[in-house]
Amino acid sequence: MQTNRPWGKAVVIGGSYAGLVTARVLADFFAEVVLVERDAVDEDTGAHQGAPQGYHAHAMLAKGGEILERLFPGLREELREAGAPVFDYGQGIDFLLPTGLAPRARTGVQIQTFTRDELERRLRRKVLARSEVTLLAATQCSGLTRDASGRVTGVTCRQQGADAIDLAADLVVDASGRSSSLEDWLGAVGVTVPPKRTVKAKVTYTSMNFDRPEEGHPSHPDYYIAYQMLFAPRVPRAGVLLAVERNRWTCSLVGFQDPPPADDTGYLRFAESLDNPHLAQQIGRRTVQEPTHRYTNVDNQWRPYHAVRNWPDRLIAVGDAVCVFNPAYGQGLTVAAMEAELLQRTLARRGASGKQLDGMAGGYQKRVGRLLLGPWTLSTNSDLMWNPDPQPLGARFAHWYNTRLFQVAVKDAAVWSRFVRVVNMVASPAVLFHPNVALKVLSTTSSSA
Repeated sequence: MQTNRPWGKAVVIGGSYAGLVTARVLADFFAEVVLVERDAVDEDTGAHQGAPQGYHAHAMLAKGGEILERLFPGLREELREAGAPVFDYGQGIDFLLPTGLAPRARTGVQIQTFTRDELERRLRRKVLARSEVTLLAATQCSGLTRDASGRVTGVTCRQQGADAIDLAADLVVDASGRSSSLEDWLGAVGVTVPPKRTVKAKVTYTSMNFDRPEEGHPSHPDYYIAYQMLFAPRVPRAGVLLAVERNRWTCSLVGFQDPPPADDTGYLRFAESLDNPHLAQQIGRRTVQEPTHRYTNVDNQWRPYHAVRNWPDRLIAVGDAVCVFNPAYGQGLTVAAMEAELLQRTLARRGASGKQLDGMAGGYQKRVGRLLLGPWTLSTNSDLMWNPDPQPLGARFAHWYNTRLFQVAVKDAAVWSRFVRVVNMVASPAVLFHPNVALKVLSTTSSSA
């Protein structure tokens, strides 16, 4: 057990992706980190029952990839050796915008594609290899413990077949995902959380993995991703095809109020209805496939913990336990990595100054709220445009501007490159309003996108 750490024990509720990256950060500052996971997972587990979205296509944006490489040096190369390709976003994607194909030109934005299953398995092995980290699997948390001042002192939990115990902690982190009970636990002790913000996505994903042609094979494609984006109101069907490890494709077909079929024949027919032909081509030539999965719980949901006035000390929440995004925009994994990096900076400052943990949690939660504002706005502005009721002015302006931006981007590689940097969260959205870009956008005549 490490003893040269500023603080004693941290407990992380939830052992999936957000919990793992958070535990990795905490292991640098706490002598002991306990991961409490309700499913019976071990170091070889990847996607598991408690994370149903784990079977679907995931995008690790460039920003998230950079953070993971800092937290887990060598991870990118390890995944590459397993067959997860690394490529330039502009050169490796056949990207069908609602206005046409995006330029196939170098952007300088490097990304890597892999399954959530492979990523999570490798992260779990690395985290559990840390001497500071202990896993309590098949363990359900049922509430918080607090002292007389209201400060959180741990969690109450129960392993399968055992009595409930109080697990003491100097810091408790809720990373238990969208099914988190934290809001109820806070309410039980008199802490009021403002109403959850929800924007319905009304989107269903149906996904499968299947074989991908070997390099050098005549049918090997010149892209690593084939994509047709959803765009309100006239593109209600979409899909993405990702090259992943072990010479496979992950394909997710997407429908707005139009669930893609899960049977093989219907799945192919849905893909054939898309305007990007590459998805149907690759699905049609598959010779080996894995089980098909459907996922419908994709609404955007934000629990505004940053606005709680009497937020308990020694407690923080991260990942989907705070904010869930429509996965169409690929933000969830990257945002959780950014929250872990924010926690790393916060703890490093307090540790360097000799401060204790009291007074840290509320400020951290407010900074998480500020971090979430940009990705939340991007995701919900797009989803609000499916709503037949009058949309907010901000969403209508964003849709109006993006429609024209896409018309420019399909003809202008420099504008497309700026858009790529923004969606990969390595540049501010402000670069899309630079005078050089705005002039081109505003002078464009809109089509009926």
